[in-house]
Amino acid sequence: MQTVVTTEWVAEHLNDEDIVVAHLAWVHQDSAAAYADYLAGHVPGAIFIDVDGDLSEIGDARRGRHPLPTPEKLVERLARKGIGQGKRVIATERESFKVAARLWWLLRWIGVDDVAVLDGGLAKWQDEGRPVETTETTRAVVKPYAIHSRPGLMLSARDVEYRLQRGEVLLDARAVERFRGEVEALDKRAGHIVGARSIPLGTLITGSPAHMKSPEELRAQLMAQGITPDQPVTAYCGSGVTACQLLLALDQAGYYKIQLYSGSWSEWIELHPTAGRILT
Repeated sequence: MQTVVTTEWVAEHLNDEDIVVAHLAWVHQDSAAAYADYLAGHVPGAIFIDVDGDLSEIGDARRGRHPLPTPEKLVERLARKGIGQGKRVIATERESFKVAARLWWLLRWIGVDDVAVLDGGLAKWQDEGRPVETTETTRAVVKPYAIHSRPGLMLSARDVEYRLQRGEVLLDARAVERFRGEVEALDKRAGHIVGARSIPLGTLITGSPAHMKSPEELRAQLMAQGITPDQPVTAYCGSGVTACQLLLALDQAGYYKIQLYSGSWSEWIELHPTAGRILT
């Protein structure tokens, strides 16, 4: 199974016994609204995954807005949703790649490779006239994944500091206005990690409904910034969610030394109180 799959592929395999489609949704600090997004329409048979409740460990602001769950908690939560051993997972969302890639990256982190992201999300699925459902799908509990951790895929703030000292590449996936510190709606300080480069998520997609650029286009975009496939590259965003889309694009472009700074800007400003600036 490819890392990014088409609507045609999903339609063909939707009824395969080992396929689980997961509709991811995130509304800032509002799991009820995320669930409403799911009920507003999803790929038939898709289960609901709440980024806050299922793929994060909300609570300690010092670890950022979306701290990672432990691998043990992650596999238990997913098993209760019907995602576990013997399953192939397709992550999707309403639009294109803002949050679905978080599930892809977290599964990669615990050693699971049978996971893909639907190119174009539900928007492309509907644009092609394919059916949707507006009721909840539940699946039987399954045996949790065996954990084969890949700790090198997730970096701490200290890791990021070390890599910046070595001159390695750090990419900021947020909108350029947030990178520049001109606006900040979610975090208490605006700006970016000194030494980071800006590659906003919107530059990775094309078309309407939006879908990911081709591997060749993505590679050319990265190479134009002097970023080559043999270089270690770390991605971050506001809280370690949307940066996973940037990692997905890097993966598609053939970049293989890629990591996530999971705490991202929201953790960085807790650990570096003078970073960025307060907007008035």
